[in-house]
Amino acid sequence: MDDFALMWEWLSFAVRWLHVVTAIAWIGSSFYFIALDLGLVQRPGLPKGAYGEEWQVHGGGFYHIQKYLVAPERLPEHLTWFKWEAYTTWMTGFAMLAVVYYAGADLYLVDRNVLDVSSNVAILISLGSLGLGWILYDQLCKSPLGKSTTGLMLILYVILVVMAWGYTQLFTGRAAFIHLGAFTATIMSANVFLIIIPNQKIVVADLKAGRTPAAHLGAQAKQRSLHNNYLTLPVIFLMLSNHYPLAFATEFNWVIASLVFLIGVLIRHYFNTVHARKGNPHWTWGAAAVLFVIIMWLSSVPQVLTGERKISSAEERFIASVHFPAVRDTVMGRCSMCHASETAYDGIHIAPKNVKFDSDNDIAAHAREIYLQAGRSHAMPPGNVSGITEEERRLLVTWFEESR
Repeated sequence: MDDFALMWEWLSFAVRWLHVVTAIAWIGSSFYFIALDLGLVQRPGLPKGAYGEEWQVHGGGFYHIQKYLVAPERLPEHLTWFKWEAYTTWMTGFAMLAVVYYAGADLYLVDRNVLDVSSNVAILISLGSLGLGWILYDQLCKSPLGKSTTGLMLILYVILVVMAWGYTQLFTGRAAFIHLGAFTATIMSANVFLIIIPNQKIVVADLKAGRTPAAHLGAQAKQRSLHNNYLTLPVIFLMLSNHYPLAFATEFNWVIASLVFLIGVLIRHYFNTVHARKGNPHWTWGAAAVLFVIIMWLSSVPQVLTGERKISSAEERFIASVHFPAVRDTVMGRCSMCHASETAYDGIHIAPKNVKFDSDNDIAAHAREIYLQAGRSHAMPPGNVSGITEEERRLLVTWFEESR
């Protein structure tokens, strides 16, 4: 039994789980405070320096919340800092990137029909793009362009569109979407780590020292927080996209990703407007629906074929195995009705996760997935609809473990 493959699969599961949990914590607190900030009301009798207040009810009790744009004259000894949610979301997301896409670069990251580079070069490109993305974004925010909220948002959107296209010229479609999400999430997390929290710490230190805090620190932090607010929903889409090849594995995948950012902005605009008590812009939902229909249409456009993928030495070993002819027969008989360029199973119009077994090379490229999904577990075929036998499952296990 290949214990390492099983342990690595469980590690991937654990990292994904932790990433989802921390992301829920960050997104939940972020959405809550954005709604709270927009819903603040200025009433007579507020304490000195208070910008507004909000009364809320939850869990059988009432909450009376007041916001100070700078800070009150006296601070309590204990302050609750909302930062670790953002930090751990990024760290677990990067861990998932390393476990899935860096460790499995030959399968998940590199597409040699797109860019013929080694796994190490692809990983360096990945790391460099994330770091350079933050530097470019940060310098734009600090430049004179940063004084125009609308102008800056438009420029940032253009950058995201360029990156959406650029990643599809570097990696597999699946990896391109994940990297666009990581690119955006890196900017969001760095906003918290390098701007929002440091600015708040300076304000607290000034107050404790008896100095008047600079108001621009709060304005800068608020601008970055606003960006994070509008970027959140597209990042969630990109996180989930690896389960939907209609999004990442079609010819216009980068256009789809670009439109998703617009949908996210429209939805957040609706909630921000409602929370600020400035109206009820239902039109945003209609516009979002139209964009989603366009995305559905784009996903149906036939994909341009780019030729046969080059195979690795490991894949050659799987094909050379004495067990491979029987494995090929099993896969073609039990799996290819769904996992093929032209599917034959009712209701399946595109191969799940874009995994196709059209050739020997395709089967060898997905040997690990076949081993885990149909050999070591009974996940595939779903409900054993194709009637794979236990003997055939043992064959898949033997083939994989003896060929590694």
